[in-house]
Amino acid sequence: MRFVLATVSLLALATPALADALVDNVNGITMDKDGKPIQFTGVLMSADGKVTKLLQRGDKRPDKLDWRADMKGRTLLPGFVDAHGHVMELGFRALALDLSDTKSLAEAQAKIAAYAKANPDRKWILGGGWNQEVWGLGRFPTAADIDAVVGDLPVWLSRADGHAGWANSAAMKAAGVTAKSVSPAGGRIEKTGAAPSGVFVDAAQKLIDKAVPQPLPSDRNIAFVRAQNILLSYGITATADMGTSLDDWLAYRRMGDLGAMRVRVMSYASSVDTAVQIAGRGPTPWLYGDKLRLGGVKLYADGALGSRGAWLKAPYSDAPKERGLGFMAEDVIRNLMSRASLEGFQVAVHAIGDEANLQALDAIEAMSDTYKGDRRWRIEHAQIVDPVDLPRFGKYGTIASMQPVHQTSDRTMAEARLGPARLSGAYAWNSMLKNGAKLAFGSDYPVERPDPFAGWAAAFTRTDAAGQPFGGWRPEEAVTREQAWWAFTQGGAYAGFAEDKFGRLAPGQRADFIIVDRDPLLASPSELRATKVQETWVGGEKVWERK
Repeated sequence: MRFVLATVSLLALATPALADALVDNVNGITMDKDGKPIQFTGVLMSADGKVTKLLQRGDKRPDKLDWRADMKGRTLLPGFVDAHGHVMELGFRALALDLSDTKSLAEAQAKIAAYAKANPDRKWILGGGWNQEVWGLGRFPTAADIDAVVGDLPVWLSRADGHAGWANSAAMKAAGVTAKSVSPAGGRIEKTGAAPSGVFVDAAQKLIDKAVPQPLPSDRNIAFVRAQNILLSYGITATADMGTSLDDWLAYRRMGDLGAMRVRVMSYASSVDTAVQIAGRGPTPWLYGDKLRLGGVKLYADGALGSRGAWLKAPYSDAPKERGLGFMAEDVIRNLMSRASLEGFQVAVHAIGDEANLQALDAIEAMSDTYKGDRRWRIEHAQIVDPVDLPRFGKYGTIASMQPVHQTSDRTMAEARLGPARLSGAYAWNSMLKNGAKLAFGSDYPVERPDPFAGWAAAFTRTDAAGQPFGGWRPEEAVTREQAWWAFTQGGAYAGFAEDKFGRLAPGQRADFIIVDRDPLLASPSELRATKVQETWVGGEKVWERK
């Protein structure tokens, strides 16, 4: 019933778009194909929700229109395109225990205890968002830390980056995890002596996941609606969904069939097998008026820096016995990339450490000899790259799909993990552009908030919300304000083979735009971060409004 009501509410908000229409009296700003800002005062739209003309102040308005909206001089921008996110995880995180705002282990324990008390009917306590680095804990949390506040129910909590999970003793018992359990390939069981300590890194998370009750289709429907509302509230009108499962895809199709899909989803399957199961040979067509398409496959070369799962060429500075986790041997990743490419799917490889990036670049070079044409190979995150490998991003049409907020969030941790001497290729956005790579920016939500204005400000300042460090962290890697805007709009669309459909406002493009409370090209970095979206329109329909 809750889902039905939420869907009815969502549909009621939409302004009828199937008519010739004009959104007028705006301070309109978009970019052309070359990244040059264009200003306009009105947007004419066709019956199918596409832009037909951008009007200037002196242009004559049509005499006959089916409807007209007067924006009273407010600022209108193209909707943002988040190049890397996790739609269903965002929704489920919003519906579960969220520890992302906790600043200490004690705060986390208090929230866990309060959540368990407020939800006495839950068979498992699920959630995520914890980060031991933010807590200043100096170690991973343990099962005993949860047992101290909730010992009777299984508790399973994902780390902020999704690359580690934290279980209590009841969860490990329910999953059959003991001192005899062995770390799987591509994973690591953190231990205290011989016994599992309660944290499971990367592939080892499956040891607990197998025991967790799976959400029902109705639960997935609710999670999608919640995620969609969050994205629209931040002005995101299109997003790449990295790691779509079959269940996720079925949820998207249910939403599309109901006419409840508003945000555009460029889907990348969680495996080659999943892609083939969903689409057969090659990408699906665009569905529901360019709202949904499965076009690629996401593969993992390594884990994350925060859990020391990122695969490095040399040991971690703060853990000299560890180099991280390489998920696939060279022949395995190339075989999977070949299978995906043979079926016509785009390939996106998660690579954070410099060794993982090297493996991905080597594989792309090897694949490019066989699979010609416009492949748009993607490397997701590309956080720590050996400077000698940076020029290779400009070859074979490789796209650097990066998240500016990771640099501001990870700065001090990256310094500790790697040491200053190994950071010259870290979060190297400007170097990517100089070497000829295409940049596509996103947030990696729910790891970070899906706030494009925070990412935009970080990209050209290299500072966090407090303006630290003064002058920017490795400021030579900053991009311009306009380059960052392009990467958050047209860059994301280009990375998903969708640049002819959305990402900017121009004749023939989908009329996806947002109304905001200030001009972002005139705002200071702090003002830009404070920007509020007032309305979000997709395909000429108003689908979200700030109350």
